[in-house]
Amino acid sequence: MSEPIEFFFDPASTYSYLAATQIEAFAKQHGTTVRWKPFLLGKAFEATGNKMPALVPAKGKYLFKDAALWARLYKVPFAFPKNFPLNSVLASRATIAASHAGQGVPFALAMFKAYWAEGQDLSLPEAVAAVARSVGLDGDALLAAAASQPVKDELRSNTEDAIARGVFGAPTFFIGKQMFWGNDRLPLMAAFINGELA
Repeated sequence: MSEPIEFFFDPASTYSYLAATQIEAFAKQHGTTVRWKPFLLGKAFEATGNKMPALVPAKGKYLFKDAALWARLYKVPFAFPKNFPLNSVLASRATIAASHAGQGVPFALAMFKAYWAEGQDLSLPEAVAAVARSVGLDGDALLAAAASQPVKDELRSNTEDAIARGVFGAPTFFIGKQMFWGNDRLPLMAAFINGELA
């Protein structure tokens, strides 16, 4: 089996959503697994001097059209949410709590769909609880777990780890020490896994 793919993502990131819809099938195809690692993209922006594309007018205009094209290519639902940008702290913590309950990937995928296809405001506890219930978790229990110190510490640790390893945007993938940034890097990752870039 190839080395696991570490998938650093933020629920507020458009391209993280797109990558999330593909990464599990990609990993299976290439005989590996995925370690989903939510982190706070805003902290990485601060640490690296980067900023979200939507804050650059020309880039933001392009992003909206580009994301819609990727969604069509991937055959996944997409509608740019009205409440953008999202304060993703709660959603990120809830994803970690869901992973502790053995439902991390289903919750993350349901969360991404709730925001990027249905426009739900995942900064609201009731919206996050509803996502939890949709994957068979107790919404109130998940919210309580998301507020616990161990979950807060894990999100902080993921963020610090990402920054220390040079992450400046999302999604970012690591295969061993090799970093790949962007949902469009999957072909490059495939070549790397297959030893074509040795």
